[in-house]
Amino acid sequence: MFFGMSTADLLVIGLIGVVLFGPDKLPEFIRNVTGFLRKVREYSENAKQEVRSELGPEFKDFEFEDLHPRNFVRKQLLQGDGLGLGELRDALDLRREADLLEEPAAAGRGARDTGAAPDRVDLRKGDRADAPHGDRPPFDTDAT
Repeated sequence: MFFGMSTADLLVIGLIGVVLFGPDKLPEFIRNVTGFLRKVREYSENAKQEVRSELGPEFKDFEFEDLHPRNFVRKQLLQGDGLGLGELRDALDLRREADLLEEPAAAGRGARDTGAAPDRVDLRKGDRADAPHGDRPPFDTDAT
């Protein structure tokens, strides 16, 4: 609801505020807190504008939210803007690795059809060359 708090949480906080400050001073306290928060936000915005003006026109699209680690990593790795991280992302691409693993398996199936011994053992489920269709491997009830 409000900052991830439920209605019951807000009521408890309000009740504690009434007990601590009293019903007469609570509105004044709330006004003081909101005024303080307004001044902090204004100071923060002024500081941001000053930093942007000092950086110059090269950084006109600079956003402070991009400095958050999650946003920084997302922007740099997913969009890759000239830091050479695109090459790293391509090197870590698992789809390409999976394609490279399928090529030797296909070569092994071709070698099995010609009678030559395959280089690798096929660990995939499915039809095995040495088992007839419909046969199931033995089931050991004591092992389970």
